[in-house]
Amino acid sequence: MSALRTGLAFSITVGIGYAACSLLFWLMPEAAVKFMNALFHGFDFRRLQFAGPGFSFGGFAYGLVVMTAWTFAIGALFAWLHGRISGRR
Repeated sequence: MSALRTGLAFSITVGIGYAACSLLFWLMPEAAVKFMNALFHGFDFRRLQFAGPGFSFGGFAYGLVVMTAWTFAIGALFAWLHGRISGRR
Protein backbone atom coordinates (compact mmCIF):
# COMPACT_ATOMS: atom_id res chain seq x y z
CA MET A 1 0.00 0.00 0.00
CA SER A 2 1.64 3.22 -1.17
CA ALA A 3 1.34 6.03 1.36
CA LEU A 4 1.24 8.72 -1.32
CA ARG A 5 -1.32 6.91 -3.48
CA THR A 6 -3.53 6.17 -0.51
CA GLY A 7 -3.33 9.77 0.69
CA LEU A 8 -4.16 11.02 -2.80
CA ALA A 9 -7.10 8.64 -3.19
CA PHE A 10 -8.47 9.63 0.21
CA SER A 11 -8.09 13.35 -0.44
CA ILE A 12 -9.78 13.10 -3.86
CA THR A 13 -12.64 11.10 -2.36
CA VAL A 14 -13.18 13.64 0.42
CA GLY A 15 -12.86 16.52 -2.07
CA ILE A 16 -15.63 15.05 -4.21
CA GLY A 17 -17.80 14.50 -1.14
CA TYR A 18 -17.14 18.03 0.11
CA ALA A 19 -18.03 19.51 -3.29
CA ALA A 20 -21.25 17.46 -3.49
CA CYS A 21 -22.25 18.43 0.04
CA SER A 22 -21.52 22.11 -0.62
CA LEU A 23 -23.55 21.99 -3.81
CA LEU A 24 -26.54 20.49 -2.01
CA PHE A 25 -26.36 23.04 0.80
CA TRP A 26 -26.11 25.83 -1.77
CA LEU A 27 -29.03 24.60 -3.92
CA MET A 28 -31.32 23.34 -1.15
CA PRO A 29 -30.33 24.95 2.17
CA GLU A 30 -33.57 24.18 4.01
CA ALA A 31 -33.63 20.51 2.98
CA ALA A 32 -29.93 20.17 3.82
CA VAL A 33 -30.44 21.59 7.31
CA LYS A 34 -33.41 19.28 7.91
CA PHE A 35 -31.27 16.33 6.82
CA MET A 36 -28.43 17.34 9.15
CA ASN A 37 -30.87 17.80 12.03
CA ALA A 38 -32.24 14.28 11.46
CA LEU A 39 -28.76 12.79 11.01
CA PHE A 40 -27.52 14.23 14.30
CA HIS A 41 -30.55 13.24 16.41
CA GLY A 42 -32.28 16.59 16.40
CA PHE A 43 -29.30 18.88 16.97
CA ASP A 44 -30.53 22.20 15.56
CA PHE A 45 -28.13 23.24 12.79
CA ARG A 46 -30.28 26.28 11.97
CA ARG A 47 -28.64 28.01 14.91
CA LEU A 48 -25.29 27.70 13.13
CA GLN A 49 -26.55 29.39 9.97
CA PHE A 50 -25.76 33.05 9.66
CA ALA A 51 -27.64 35.92 8.09
CA GLY A 52 -24.65 36.99 5.99
CA PRO A 53 -24.12 36.54 2.29
CA GLY A 54 -24.14 32.72 2.53
CA PHE A 55 -22.22 30.68 0.00
CA SER A 56 -19.06 32.09 -1.52
CA PHE A 57 -16.66 30.44 -3.93
CA GLY A 58 -13.73 31.73 -1.87
CA GLY A 59 -15.07 30.04 1.23
CA PHE A 60 -15.75 26.87 -0.74
CA ALA A 61 -12.22 26.84 -2.19
CA TYR A 62 -10.67 27.44 1.23
CA GLY A 63 -12.66 24.60 2.76
CA LEU A 64 -11.82 22.31 -0.17
CA VAL A 65 -8.09 22.99 0.15
CA VAL A 66 -8.11 22.48 3.92
CA MET A 67 -10.15 19.27 3.73
CA THR A 68 -8.12 17.72 0.92
CA ALA A 69 -4.77 18.63 2.47
CA TRP A 70 -5.82 17.22 5.84
CA THR A 71 -7.21 14.00 4.37
CA PHE A 72 -4.13 13.52 2.19
CA ALA A 73 -1.99 13.64 5.33
CA ILE A 74 -4.32 11.28 7.22
CA GLY A 75 -4.51 8.83 4.28
CA ALA A 76 -0.73 8.81 3.85
CA LEU A 77 -0.23 8.30 7.58
CA PHE A 78 -2.75 5.45 7.56
CA ALA A 79 -0.98 3.68 4.68
CA TRP A 80 2.44 4.19 6.27
CA LEU A 81 1.23 2.80 9.61
CA HIS A 82 -0.51 -0.08 7.86
CA GLY A 83 2.77 -0.97 6.16
CA ARG A 84 4.68 -0.81 9.44
CA ILE A 85 2.16 -2.89 11.34
CA SER A 86 1.81 -5.53 8.61
CA GLY A 87 5.60 -5.76 8.16
CA ARG A 88 5.58 -4.36 4.62
CA ARG A 89 7.49 -1.26 3.67
